[in-house]
Amino acid sequence: MRAEAAIAAGNDWRSVLESMQSHLTLPTSDESVDLVLLFASDAYADEFDQLLGAVRWMTGAKTVIGCSGSGIIGPGREIEDEPAIALQLFSLPGVELHTRHLTQLDLQRDDDDWTPDLPAANDLNAWLLFTDPFTFDTESLLRRFSELYERKPLIGGLASGNYRRRQTFLFLDDDVHEDGAVAIGIGGAYDVKSVVSQGCAPIGETWTITAAEGNVIETIGMRPALEVLYDTFRALPPETQERARSNLLVGLAMNEYRDEFGRGDFLIRNLMAVDQQAGTITVGALPRVGQTLQFQLRDPDAADEDFAELLSLARSDLSGDFPPVGALLCCCNGRGVGLFGEPSHDVQKLEEVLGPMPVAGFFCNGEIGPVGGQNFLHGFTASLALIVPA
Repeated sequence: MRAEAAIAAGNDWRSVLESMQSHLTLPTSDESVDLVLLFASDAYADEFDQLLGAVRWMTGAKTVIGCSGSGIIGPGREIEDEPAIALQLFSLPGVELHTRHLTQLDLQRDDDDWTPDLPAANDLNAWLLFTDPFTFDTESLLRRFSELYERKPLIGGLASGNYRRRQTFLFLDDDVHEDGAVAIGIGGAYDVKSVVSQGCAPIGETWTITAAEGNVIETIGMRPALEVLYDTFRALPPETQERARSNLLVGLAMNEYRDEFGRGDFLIRNLMAVDQQAGTITVGALPRVGQTLQFQLRDPDAADEDFAELLSLARSDLSGDFPPVGALLCCCNGRGVGLFGEPSHDVQKLEEVLGPMPVAGFFCNGEIGPVGGQNFLHGFTASLALIVPA
């Protein structure tokens, strides 16, 4: 049981792969690589098929999966401003892997037509998903998979690249796909633990939604929703008010029956509009009457604090288990240097809190991960999958 990862940059993918070999212990004749995660800048798009073939030849991997990214993540480093490749190799005795390429047509088929093509829920512990944002309805897939694989984590992201091209690329074994989704189910002797940092700090107290229609919240705690928002803002210290002026969001609790609420208990959604006359607020979700709400602040300091605290909680949860074999890190392309003002923030925070480990990932057009046991598509999020022995 082992994993290794490497990242390197350069204009010629052949030279990049060659330089990465010195950072990887490639398998011997009596050892197999069960899985390779591959993430690559779309600067290499014209030769992705050759790149994929070279990776399979170099590693001897049984399965390769990944996608293109506008930025690439590897051990200790996030590369956003030049072409790069990240590889992660897993040797996982006792693992069971199930791969699929899905298209929009698959989502339009009846359940009875397509579920026989998928593994049974008892055979899986988690799915890793990479989807194309331009040809595929990712949220529809999440709804279907969440029904079929209840309370099994779905983690990954929407592939990215040069936004002017409106095109991304998905990798699965020997094939490069320009549409749909690629997915790998992990079962057998391995499980996946998730950390989903939505980059927010809670402000004010928790409230109960007492009237809502569609995505409009009318009253909170029997008071006009906008009035509660204003009171929450005015109660903040002056320096926090300044930070919050254009960075307020809404957190909706996934389980309102908890005695206490903390990070990871809320689904964060945008505050889209306010109606001064009606006293309502409009959010990017469908809130329920009786649901617990807490307003949230998102900025670099809040994002750093949130990720660090959730990683610390994960470290405590894993303290009695084997350490993670490796990690997949999917970060919003709105994070990175643009948010934190410095490169490699998230992957270095991961290693600072959990310790050095093999990691690979990319900057996404949207991030996939569970909150409160339910799987969602997020924005401005860092979604982390830790591969651990079951």
